[in-house]
Amino acid sequence: MNYEAVIGLEVHVQIRTRSKMFSPVETGFGREPNTLTDPVVLALPGALPVMNKAALDAVIKAGLMLGCKIAPVCKWDRKNYFYPDSPKNYQISQYDQPICLGGQVEIELPGAARNIMGEHKAIPLTRIHLEEDVGKLNHFAGESLVDYNRAGTPLMEIVSDPAIQSADEAHAFLTSLRATMVQGGISDCDMEKGQMRCDANISIRPMGEARLGTKVELKNLNSIAFVRDGIAHEIKRQLAVMERGGVIVQETRDYDGQTGASQSLRSKEMAHDYRYFPDPDLMPVRVDEEWLARLRRDLPEMPFDRQRRFFAEYQLPYTSTSVLIWDQALSRFFEETARISGQPAMAANWIINGLLREMGSAGVSLAQCRIEPAHLAELVTLVAGGKLLGPAAKDVFAEVFRTGERPGAVAARLGLESSSNSGAELENWCREAIASNPKSLDDYKKGKDSAINGFKGHVMKAARGRANPQEVDRMLRELLSKS
Repeated sequence: MNYEAVIGLEVHVQIRTRSKMFSPVETGFGREPNTLTDPVVLALPGALPVMNKAALDAVIKAGLMLGCKIAPVCKWDRKNYFYPDSPKNYQISQYDQPICLGGQVEIELPGAARNIMGEHKAIPLTRIHLEEDVGKLNHFAGESLVDYNRAGTPLMEIVSDPAIQSADEAHAFLTSLRATMVQGGISDCDMEKGQMRCDANISIRPMGEARLGTKVELKNLNSIAFVRDGIAHEIKRQLAVMERGGVIVQETRDYDGQTGASQSLRSKEMAHDYRYFPDPDLMPVRVDEEWLARLRRDLPEMPFDRQRRFFAEYQLPYTSTSVLIWDQALSRFFEETARISGQPAMAANWIINGLLREMGSAGVSLAQCRIEPAHLAELVTLVAGGKLLGPAAKDVFAEVFRTGERPGAVAARLGLESSSNSGAELENWCREAIASNPKSLDDYKKGKDSAINGFKGHVMKAARGRANPQEVDRMLRELLSKS
């Protein structure tokens, strides 16, 4: 029997705010354990929560970016469970009245044809709700210690419909979602710091069957690559169980990305296990149109919308747009370079194959680079005008990246400007090339036009790459016609 996978993701994203969700204490990562706490975070008697409006703004903004319906009223609920990472023994969350409903995440299907845009798919969302994060357990050889610095940090949970069909689609979903959250200023989404975490619900069913199979939750997927690998592993595990005539058990499993193995953690909890009830210390929140209008004015361009615009405005190839759209700052750098130089395709090529390469080698970010759009635009203009050629242009770029000098000044200082004249120097190089290559001369006289390339290499070497190829070709043909 043929089976198909059905996958739903629950993505937790820490919201980038100065203070915690219901407390004025600051948020942060890497601080001394248990220093970012106060009576509210630790749930000491008499401490009362106060909602962080900036966090709610961020979730509404995220919902608008993803096309969600924003609820006119949302409320706060207590999700009760007993575990050391929760100092209250409950978590303030949203249950039956979340702030965002519906929406979608646009992805590009893996393996799609690399035409103008490839094949895209919208993964529908069920909801986005806001809650507070919990603490972190640190396990050592003989004991486990809890750090409450993370507890109370604003956290949104983005829940997809069970509409993802493969591990690669899940990878594309998270890549697109992370870019949206980062470019919207919602979160840095650094998975190593726990700012973005993902659980996957996976089931299989006979091909064409409408009813969902028994789902298994996969936890501790702490990188996008591990999400993809863990889902692929779980699909194979479930298929093997079914092939043996076994039964899939609803459970939560732990996936180890280092070993590629998973193990059962516990049976899956149901909603009633958490005994949700409205939080008596927090009032419901009403979101009016004025509030929404203010946030809509600040919405950024979505990555795939930017890609469609780059295709239309700049006629960039897929290979360029698929790199640029995921980094908002890099996209702005490109557009400014293209505006100054008037050469968008060449500007994109230098950014992707030059700037990103140098940044990677130097281990620096775009903000740390000495090179600016004006520098790159000047380089592009020099290359487009034939004043700077091939290897020489790469040498100039590397020096501009290192020093922050203007490309024209660097080319002049290093003597790398191309020679575009047809004077005695170029003629001498061409005559020497013809005299040094009798075989190429013989082949050319016999009608083999490609033999001229044997002379060109000699000339460019003598000119240290500074000779204009068009001028070299013209001069060689003129001299050969007289040979």
